[in-house]
Amino acid sequence: MKQTNEITSTNPLGYEPIPQLLRRFAVPSIIAMVVSSLYNIVDQIFIGHGVGYLGNAATNVAFPISTITMAAALLTGIGGSAKFSLSLGAGEEEEAKSCVGNMFWMGLFFGLLICGITFAFMEPMLYAFGATDNVLPLAVEYVSITAVGIPFLLLTNILSNLIRADGSPRYSMVCMIIGAVINTILDPVFIFAFEMGVGGAALATVISQIISFCAALAYLFRFRTVKLGKEFFAVSIKKCIVIASLGLSNSLNQLAITLIQIVLNNSLTHYGAMSIYGADIPLSGSGVVMKVNSIVIGVFVGLCQGSLPIYGFNYGAKKYDRVKANYKLAVKCSFVMSTLAFISFQCFPQYIISLFGSGDALYMEFTIRFIRTFLFMIIINGVQLISANFFSAIGKPLKGVMLTMSRQVLFLIPLMLILPLFFGLDGILYAAPISDSLAFLTSIFFIRREFKNMDNLGGCK
Repeated sequence: MKQTNEITSTNPLGYEPIPQLLRRFAVPSIIAMVVSSLYNIVDQIFIGHGVGYLGNAATNVAFPISTITMAAALLTGIGGSAKFSLSLGAGEEEEAKSCVGNMFWMGLFFGLLICGITFAFMEPMLYAFGATDNVLPLAVEYVSITAVGIPFLLLTNILSNLIRADGSPRYSMVCMIIGAVINTILDPVFIFAFEMGVGGAALATVISQIISFCAALAYLFRFRTVKLGKEFFAVSIKKCIVIASLGLSNSLNQLAITLIQIVLNNSLTHYGAMSIYGADIPLSGSGVVMKVNSIVIGVFVGLCQGSLPIYGFNYGAKKYDRVKANYKLAVKCSFVMSTLAFISFQCFPQYIISLFGSGDALYMEFTIRFIRTFLFMIIINGVQLISANFFSAIGKPLKGVMLTMSRQVLFLIPLMLILPLFFGLDGILYAAPISDSLAFLTSIFFIRREFKNMDNLGGCK
């Protein structure tokens, strides 16, 4: 107990004001996540102008591979950094050290596994993800190159979470910014100057991912809170399972997003073919909207990741008042961002869509309707994500999983399958705001119960 009290009194996570801590940890994390989202968005913008809307559709059907990769990164990165912070807060330095090596080797395994599966089953996967005959050749060209970068992308995100938990959020941010800047520079060079099309965008992405990984890897030699030694190479299946359990809700949320993307793509092509828009326009338009939305989601995820070490350390140190204060502040911040997003999507959709290239009148008509309707309840979206992450960070992953599954699996997917039977293509658009509202109410219910439980435990100020 004495060791725990000493660590709590000397580690800023245990005594600095919550607004100051959240600003220091969350702002770099938000920037890093938004920059990470820009990898795909920059590709989409340049491809839209250089290749056309079929190129945008190709990156859309390839996007589930990226979300699957991020699911593995969150499983290991969020889970490992949560365990790392909980161990530090409880004064268990050796346990914290062992997290680092297990996280790295788990990430390498998952990266190589996903890369191998992608190359082995590329065309069947892309057809399953909603590719049409017109889109498939461009999608294959794009994925054939980006698949090489999967291990680098996955490990960079894992290391970024760990670097942030070690108390260096700015370094984590810089690792992501370096890659995004290089990607933005190389994209127009490869697409327009070298006339490489979607292949050029893919090559720019992989090069930037490798450089970001090298920057993150260098941090392993300069940890602040622990000193790494031979334990880095010791892999424990038991500890890997613990890490995975803490990252499960975030990972399942990402996998659910992947499943939603697959259902959405196939539903759009099916019902789109029965409408005046055809199969390709809804597929391309939704790809643009989902990429734009990824920036907002990046802010929410950045808030979650920036909160992780604060939640974990203070919960481990039994400072429950600080845990609750951080949650409330994170939710307030999410409302600010989501309000700005709502205003932008409702008032200026045509300007946002035009950034990704031009299309005919039907393309613009559908995409504007999609962004306004599908994202109508974005103003409350952050609460569900922050709540699920909150439970994982305090060592209660099952509740986090339940919240994650409520929005994605219990509400959204069934609604996307049922409503189009009555409303056609419009039914797909209505499914999102309804499920967002139901998920918000579910999250509030779980959080209020957990706060009462903390009150009964007796928070330390």
